[in-house]
Amino acid sequence: MLHLVLLCGIGFLLLYYGAEWLVKGSSNLARSLGVTPIVIGLTVVAFGTSAPEMVVSVISSIKGKSMIAVGNVVGSNIFNIALVLGAAALFRPISSQSSVAKRDIPIMLGISFYLLLISMNSRIGRFEGATLFAGIIAYTLMNYFWRRKETQSDGRAESDAIACEVEDIGYVGTRGKQIGLVIAGIAGVVGGAELVVDCAVKIMTILGVGEKFIGLTIVAFGTSLPELATSVVAALRKEMDISLGNLVGSNVFNILGVLGITALVRPVPIPGGFFASGLWIDYLVMMAVSALPWLMMRKHPRISRANGALLLSCYVAYLCFLIIKA
Repeated sequence: MLHLVLLCGIGFLLLYYGAEWLVKGSSNLARSLGVTPIVIGLTVVAFGTSAPEMVVSVISSIKGKSMIAVGNVVGSNIFNIALVLGAAALFRPISSQSSVAKRDIPIMLGISFYLLLISMNSRIGRFEGATLFAGIIAYTLMNYFWRRKETQSDGRAESDAIACEVEDIGYVGTRGKQIGLVIAGIAGVVGGAELVVDCAVKIMTILGVGEKFIGLTIVAFGTSLPELATSVVAALRKEMDISLGNLVGSNVFNILGVLGITALVRPVPIPGGFFASGLWIDYLVMMAVSALPWLMMRKHPRISRANGALLLSCYVAYLCFLIIKA
């Protein structure tokens, strides 16, 4: 059992560093090809930081562990808002652009509700996957035009914040090193995902718990490491205003991009049925947790330490519920 935990930890490290190398190499390669920082931030960086969730979900689905694939996305979304955002706000109150509460969070909630609807028949087919994937393309394009419009209209350079994030990734000079980092990143993410899924299945068998529990907890935690690291770095640099937008964007990408691509590769059945398996409860928890920042920011675009404590309490309560149920 101990060796499986260690192997799983190695898999998570490969996922984390693989995503880091992939983002660093591909963003530098895009810059050397003349792509603007805002486009890199909204595409390359967004795809790269969600690579762990994507590859783990795809491999889980291919191996017939579709509940891990779905649980990974739902669990990661709950983890991002309740634990990562809650801990970040407890560390330092978070202020954010009003557009996040007025536009981005409602979009995240709408997408979560759409996922609930298409999952009710206990299967996410290729057609549903295509609609989700089309959604991430539309969301990325809309984000690009919104950022440009905001910068031109009122000078609040949210685009500059994205550009700064891209600059913080670091510079890699030669084309060969850039391509090498991309290849190493892909190998790290794919190898780490294989290791995590295999170890998770074996741990699940030993402990006698279901795929859903493993996907919602252990796998979701490991694949959310890039988001956790980003928020910790932002907290240390006192740049917490970028954290909420990053986490909301990551959640949108998890549903549209990760589940969309997973279902396109192979339709995702929900073993035992959507309602009988109890997955509908986890969906509702995801939607409720996602709505909390919106409620907290209705009057002021700020999440206080008390709000952060509430979010953390929600995650602890949900985790206790999962453990008792398992």
